[in-house]
Amino acid sequence: MKITAAPHRRPSVRRGAAALAVAAVLAGAAAAPALAADTPAGSGPVPTFDFRDCPELPSGVDPARWRCEVLTATGSLTLGSRTIPELTPMTVTHAEGPMPDGSDGQVFGALRSAPTPVPGGLLGTPGPSLPLSLRPEYGGRSDFYTVDDHMGLFTLRFRALSPLLPRSCTIGAGDTSIELHLKRTGDSEWISRNPPLIRFDAYDTDFTAPPAAGCGPLNRLVDDRLGLPSARGDAISLSAYYTFRTYDQLPSR
Repeated sequence: MKITAAPHRRPSVRRGAAALAVAAVLAGAAAAPALAADTPAGSGPVPTFDFRDCPELPSGVDPARWRCEVLTATGSLTLGSRTIPELTPMTVTHAEGPMPDGSDGQVFGALRSAPTPVPGGLLGTPGPSLPLSLRPEYGGRSDFYTVDDHMGLFTLRFRALSPLLPRSCTIGAGDTSIELHLKRTGDSEWISRNPPLIRFDAYDTDFTAPPAAGCGPLNRLVDDRLGLPSARGDAISLSAYYTFRTYDQLPSR
C-alpha cells in the first residue's frame, strides 16, 4: 500500500479526478456490487463500475471521510510518431481523504486495461502482419488532487506486446515513466447524483516519451516503429466518467 500526503493546497482546491479508468473492460467477478446509472440523452454509453480495487486505508483515518474513486476514460493517443485514434478503455481506482494530522492523503489502488492495437503492427506494413499492441500500466507516482483545471499528476508506462517481443518490453520503465499533467476541458458535468456520476474531458498535449527498454535485440525496431524517444509534443485526449463511495458505504471484505 502506497500512501502519499499531498502538498498544502489553496482553499480553491477541488478534490477530484486526474486520470483515467474504465470498468467496462474489467474481467472476472467483482468484489463489490456493480454501480450503474441511466444513460443521459446525448452523452453516449455510461460504463458500469465496481469497487473491487479500493485500497486499504491508512491507519487511524475516518472511513466516513475517505472516498474510493473509480474513474473511467478512453480517447486518443499520440506517442512519438504514432497516433492511436481510439484507446482501449482504462480503469483507475484510488482513495483520498484527510490524514489524522489534517493533511490531504491518497492511496493508489489499481490501473486495469486491455491492450490497444497499433495500426500497421510491429513492421508497419499494410494487410496482415505481426501485431503490436500497447497496454498502459501504472508508472508508480500520482497526485489526484485537482487545482483549478489542472488535474494533478499521473505516471504511465506502456507495455509493448507482440509475438516477437519479450514480456519485459516497455516504454517508460523504472525512473523513466511517462508523466501526464492533465488539464480539464471545460466544466465537469454531474450526470447523476444518486449514484454519483461525473463526466469530464481532459488532455495533455506536450508530454515526452523515452525509448523502449527490455525488448532485447528488437529495441531499435520498436523505437523506429513508434518514433521514440520523443522530446516533446506527445498528446493524449480523454473522455472520462468517475464515481465514488465513502469507505463506510463499501461492503465488508
